[in-house]
Formats: sequence, C-alpha cells, structure tokens
Amino acid sequence: MRVLCAFPEAMPSSNSRPPACLAPGALCLALLLHLSLSSQAGDRRPLPVDRAAGLKEKTLILLDVSTKNPVRTVNENFLSLQLDPSIIHDGWLDFLSSKRLVTLARGLSPAFLRFGGKRTDFLQFQNLRNPAKSRGGPGPDYYLKNYEDEPNNYRTMHGRAVNGSQLGKDYIQLKSLLQPIRIYSRASLYGPNIGRPRKNVIALLDGFMKVAGSTVDAVTWQHCYIDGRVVKVMDFLKTRLLDTLSDQIRKIQKVVNTYTPGKKIWLEGVVTTSAGGTNNLSDSYAAGFLWLNTLGMLANQGIDVVIRHSFFDHGYNHLVDQNFNPLPDYWLSLLYKRLIGPKVLAVHVAGLQRKPRPGRVIRDKLRIYAHCTNHHNHNYVRGSITLFIINLHRSRKKIKLAGTLRDKLVHQYLLQPYGQEGLKSKSVQLNGQPLVMVDDGTLPELKPRPLRAGRTLVIPPVTMGFYVVKNVNALACRYR
Repeated sequence: MRVLCAFPEAMPSSNSRPPACLAPGALCLALLLHLSLSSQAGDRRPLPVDRAAGLKEKTLILLDVSTKNPVRTVNENFLSLQLDPSIIHDGWLDFLSSKRLVTLARGLSPAFLRFGGKRTDFLQFQNLRNPAKSRGGPGPDYYLKNYEDEPNNYRTMHGRAVNGSQLGKDYIQLKSLLQPIRIYSRASLYGPNIGRPRKNVIALLDGFMKVAGSTVDAVTWQHCYIDGRVVKVMDFLKTRLLDTLSDQIRKIQKVVNTYTPGKKIWLEGVVTTSAGGTNNLSDSYAAGFLWLNTLGMLANQGIDVVIRHSFFDHGYNHLVDQNFNPLPDYWLSLLYKRLIGPKVLAVHVAGLQRKPRPGRVIRDKLRIYAHCTNHHNHNYVRGSITLFIINLHRSRKKIKLAGTLRDKLVHQYLLQPYGQEGLKSKSVQLNGQPLVMVDDGTLPELKPRPLRAGRTLVIPPVTMGFYVVKNVNALACRYR
C-alpha cells in the first residue's frame, strides 16, 4: 500500500491529540524527524499588474456567508503531504535531516505524511521479524509491495492486470494478516488508490467496493489535471481545467455511496501533469490557481483529505525545490494551514454571474470559498470566518460584505507574484512584502493588512488571497 502517518500540529492545543501512525511507524518517525533548505537571492522588485485595455469592471458583488451550520466538516489534517520514493533512489534521504526542511514541514502541520508513489512498486520490504510469513503463503509485506499506486495501470507497468474483485480480496487478506501483529493491529487501511475515473477505472472501483468497501477506512484515488502535453501559463487560468476535478469527485462518490454510504474519501495524490509537472510552470505562481481551487472544491464537495504530491523533490509539482527553497504553492499552503479550519460554510453572492449568451457557457472566473477560521490560530477569536478568493479575470473585482459579514473588521492576506517573471515567478509577496525564510529555523511572520470595517474588498486581476472577517461570532465556528 503505502507508508502513511500523522505528524502533530505545531501550535499547542489542550484538545488536540496526534493521530495514530499507519504502518510502518518507525519509517514515518525517521522521515518526520528529518526535513530543510537554503534561500536564493534574486530580483525582489514587485511586478506591476497589467490592466487590459477596454475591459470594464463589473458590478459590485455582494457577498454573505451562512453562519449557523457548516455544510461540510473535513479532517483536521485535510491538507496533507507525500514524499516520493525517488528521494531514496536519487540519494536525497540523508538531506531530510536538514534543519531548514524540518522547519518547512512543521509549518504545514498537522498533516498526514504519505510515503509512496510509482517507484514504491519497485522497493523491496525487508521485515525479517514478520510472524505472518511462518504461516505458509505470502505475508503482509508481499501485499504492501505489490499493491501500490493506480492498480488500473498494472498491465502497463507489470505486464499483468488485476480486476476490482481480486483487488478487494487481497485487501481483505492483507487486513487479516495485519490484525494479529501488534504493531499493525490498529493500523488503518486505505485504497484502492485508482487513477482518473474513466469507464474502466470506475468498473475496477465498483468491483473493489462490492468486495472490500467495508474493509478500507477511506477510499482513495489520484487526480492529474493535464495528460503530459505541453502547457502554457494561461492554461492554469482556464476554468474548464479547474472544473475537471468536480466531475471526478461526483463519479467517485456515486460508486462509493452505492456500497458504503458516508465512507470517507481521500484524494491521495494530486499533480498538474502526468509527467511529474512542467518545468517553470508547475512550480510557479500560476500553478497556485489550480492548487487553491483544488483545496476549495474538495472541501466544498466533502472530500475528507487531500495529499499533495510531493512535498520535496519530485518532478516539478513539489512544494520545496532541490535547493531547499519554498515555492509559491508552499506559501499558499502555509497560509491555508494558518487561516483555514475544517468547517466549510455556504457562500451567497449577488451580481456575480452574467446572463449566458445563447449557445455559450460562461464559466465563473471569480471563485469564493468560506471556512471557519482555524481555531488554533490565536490571533483570531472563535466565531471568525476566513474567505479565500481566486480572481481569474483580467480586471479587478469589488466585493461588498453583506448580511452577517457587514461592517466587520477584515484582515487581508493578498498573495501576488514577485519579480519580473510575472505569473511564471517562483517568488511571491504577501501584501506587498516578499516571503522568504528568516533563517533555517524560522519562517517569516505572515502579517495581515487590516481593512477598516465596512470597506469594499478590491481583488486585483489574476490574484488570490485570504480575508479573515473578525468577530463575526458565527454559531457554526464557535465550537469544535
């Protein structure tokens, strides 16, 4: 399967308890006690925003949020991380002890850490003290090795195929082998980690759920936005691309709810392209539009956990590069962790949609999500609400807070590209200040820009940001 564990939150809380670790615990602890980097100096001049000639700003948008009850509640470890086995193959394992990498990892706690990927299929597990092997027949390590990522691709990778029913039987067998072993007896089991839910993949999932739906603790799949073709920076701004995930979620949920209604679903791997990312694009500011929209859409549709592939050193989809520098998606993830809680709130807007023209679908380029503010963030009292907004328009948008949000103080965290590369930049600024580590053991302070009560929010073109609405006293957010 995979190595999956939870690492505890950096901010202390009397009510928080670190989740249990999924096999093998020793390896997870070793990986988590490691992690770090050195910063690059470069051009730190802010990039002026271009205004497209002839484009007019739209009508003022009125925004309100339902504060009585959350529409969804996701896992406290909703945004989690993956380390790819390539770090072993490529000789990077020793670098995981770096103080800088540890600091960056702690910034994204609490989270699950998954150790897995396609190269796991070719790793050999050596558990010489496995009592199950003495019973005749393969032990747990056989199944841990042979069923890893995307079983729908086994024919391509291994020259043999497996159907959903057989896969389900093997999961049941694995569970029965794990339970008598003390170290694994309380371990959780996740699967089948299928790929994009096309027709043949849905058939595999259907067969698996029919046999082993009650055996797994959560159903998992992977999502790839682009199938390896050459991409341009503007591809990351296409609403059709952003919306492909929503359709996949519905397909997975339909099968899961047929056999095990209410079963948790995890997106156990999300990447930009199947080729491991696109150089100078997947690790740029522009890729953040896909990532932030992924986080908002998954939580809004009830997916319990999303695991980002990868935290460090895999293709161009990672959060931290090989020079140990945090990339734009890292800073985006850090803001998300600091400000966003697990309770999802319904958003109500007026003046957002234009009237569709005959024969043409007009996609929404202003995306607004709302959550209760992270209750571990002691800068905000419980009952506060955090909005995160993506503006894909080439003109600025004005949003007026209404209803329960009216005349409340707001803290703005506006994230923009930094330097002369624009959307291709690998550096970002927060409210006009560049984000860089203070030193190997210290992340920068994420300083908000206070906005006076009742002020209209002005969202610059092609940007994204977080807005904490203080002291709303939202009933949905007052209690855990």
